[in-house]
Amino acid sequence: MKETFCIHPDFKSIASEIRDAIENFETSGEFLVEEGRNQIKKIAIEGSYYTFKKFKKPNAFQRWVYQYLRKSKAKRSYEYAIQLIESDIKTPFPVAYYEHFDQGLRESFYISRYVAYDLDFRVLNHTPNYPERKAILEQFAAFTFELHEKQINFLDHSPGNTLILKNEDGTYDFYLIDLNRMRFEELSLEQRMKNFRRLWLSKTMINIMAPIYAELYGASSEKIHQLMTQYSRAFQKKGNSKKLRRRKRNRNH
Repeated sequence: MKETFCIHPDFKSIASEIRDAIENFETSGEFLVEEGRNQIKKIAIEGSYYTFKKFKKPNAFQRWVYQYLRKSKAKRSYEYAIQLIESDIKTPFPVAYYEHFDQGLRESFYISRYVAYDLDFRVLNHTPNYPERKAILEQFAAFTFELHEKQINFLDHSPGNTLILKNEDGTYDFYLIDLNRMRFEELSLEQRMKNFRRLWLSKTMINIMAPIYAELYGASSEKIHQLMTQYSRAFQKKGNSKKLRRRKRNRNH
């Protein structure tokens, strides 16, 4: 049996409390996400809140891969968070990660500072009349341009993975979460537009965001609009086809 516990130097003073919370995860704090692949809890330590993400237990093959061939999702989340912060991109501050190995990876956690956010991007998808929706989308387009300029290809750039906070001056901050799928590389225009596809953008959302990105990039608004629409619709069509096939399978069982 082997374990890895890596904690950010700024949080060494609460290392034992972090470990205790990991060991007592089932009975600690409150669930933010209980169902699904991963479990996420909000846990208080010395007057501050932390987010503990417990990753789904890998299967036998994945256990071997994560021990010998590839970094675990927990380790990648921690390291990518540090890279984002060094690039002045917001993400909940990385505190620690934990890995437990026994004939492969058995269990892993990623711990970050808890961020009390106002909404996530999904709200903008589902609430066309959300207050200041146009301003948020314009600022989000500029934020995504900044990501791309800093050679950050966030492969899970999807509605649930951006937390949004409103500042007192009326501007918005965007915090990236669920960080384990990321590449740091120079992006072509096609790659940049493809990166928007998972956001499930409506025609109205594209109409708002495309001119902002086009102006920053130095391309025509028509070109950006065409590519953003092309990649978004192809992804949505594929996603809807999968849902339809799933429904048919469920009806036949």
